[in-house]
Amino acid sequence: MTTQFVNLLEELRRSSLRMAACVEDMLHETAGVVFQPNEPLARRIINRDREVDEQEVTVEAEVIRLLALYQPVGSDLRLLTTILKVTNDLERVADCVVNIAERASHLEVQEPANHNQDLKELFPLVRRALRDAVQAYASQDAAAARRVIADDEAIDELYSHIVHGVVAAAPGSPEQMAAQLDLLSIAKNLERIADHATNIAEDVVFLTTGSIIRHHKEEDRS
Repeated sequence: MTTQFVNLLEELRRSSLRMAACVEDMLHETAGVVFQPNEPLARRIINRDREVDEQEVTVEAEVIRLLALYQPVGSDLRLLTTILKVTNDLERVADCVVNIAERASHLEVQEPANHNQDLKELFPLVRRALRDAVQAYASQDAAAARRVIADDEAIDELYSHIVHGVVAAAPGSPEQMAAQLDLLSIAKNLERIADHATNIAEDVVFLTTGSIIRHHKEEDRS
């Protein structure tokens, strides 16, 4: 491929990483609205979703343009398709973050959230999963990506524990039902973010090895 194509491809990759940094920052900020009331911050997080949407559209349009103009093959084609898929997952992560911020805006969830140790543990685990997946993508590190995939099981188990805990406590505090439902929604969106991080990690494995491991997590863990 020409030097121009290589430069355009690298700039496109950097654009996707800037989008990733924005999404990671949004996720980091959500802890500041879930555990303590901060409506202005929640509103800012929600408004930043528009920026992520615009970045995704820009990256997608450039991917399509490069595919049409240069018709790449091999590793270049894998990188273009990976960029497209990663930015799609990042946009979905941003949507989940917005859902969390919207739930936190109700200003009722903070009290049960502060008393839920599992939720406090879930936040840093999910943030680490996304950070590690993005770093694996940036460095094209298949081994790091596989570690992200393996760690997803622990996040699923913690989310399941949160669900069981809320269900078990519900009969004893019906007046807290609305807040507990918000808490469940927050936990579910965090679990979905971890799933998207896993998708990104799977795409990194495809990018670096050419192997498609999606839907074969258990085999890959072993």
